[in-house]
Amino acid sequence: MGYSVGQVAGFAGVTVRTLHHYDKAGLLSPSDRSPAGYRLYGDADLARLQQILFYRELGFPLDEIATILEDPQANALDQLRARHRLLTEQITKLQRLVEVAEQAMEVQQTGVRLTPEERFEVFGEIAFDLSYATEAQLKWRHSEGHQRSMARAATHSKEDWAQIMAEAAAWRQRLTAAFDAGEPADGERAMDLAEEHRRHISRWFTPCPTAMHGRIADDFAADPRAFALVVPPSEQRPALAAYLRTAVHANAVRQADASGES
Repeated sequence: MGYSVGQVAGFAGVTVRTLHHYDKAGLLSPSDRSPAGYRLYGDADLARLQQILFYRELGFPLDEIATILEDPQANALDQLRARHRLLTEQITKLQRLVEVAEQAMEVQQTGVRLTPEERFEVFGEIAFDLSYATEAQLKWRHSEGHQRSMARAATHSKEDWAQIMAEAAAWRQRLTAAFDAGEPADGERAMDLAEEHRRHISRWFTPCPTAMHGRIADDFAADPRAFALVVPPSEQRPALAAYLRTAVHANAVRQADASGES
């Protein structure tokens, strides 16, 4: 049974123009004819087309495909190995481009403008989860405080970030010490640490009223990726995020009482 060029194009997923091109190039020509004289593709032609499409999918140029299919001495395995090496090199190059794109995205979403080497030097274990940064950008994109924080972060130098991280590390040490000592989350020591954290945000990023600080702490307790931005996994304890959240909200009540708010 023979198949017309239109039929073959349809079930092979190629265009009629492509089949005509293969014909003109001498790569694949219909071997049968209909009673009316129309050229038709036979089963052997379809098998050859399948091979052509396989090699094309791997990126082989048509002249190399012709050599593989026509020359009995041609070593298809050697050709495939060479193509494998080339594809591996291309994948490596594309992966580098993906990393560059991710770094560019991270700059836009976290506001941190440092080289990868500087990031490792300054941040250590503290890592920006790109998926979390993307979600945060979408969640808070209309927030004036978030926009101000991102803009301010983009202006910080390497020295600024080193100071920020040094202050944060000292604060984390005091926080975990209070937690380990069994200090109540709504006690003075824990609330003082919460207030210190709030002022740290205000000093380096954006004015942080207690209501905003409460939302930030809620996020710490709800999303491990958010909490990892302030306490790396190696320093975390079970329930520490919830402890900090309680301290933040208790401090908000204390601040309101001190200012005479209801």
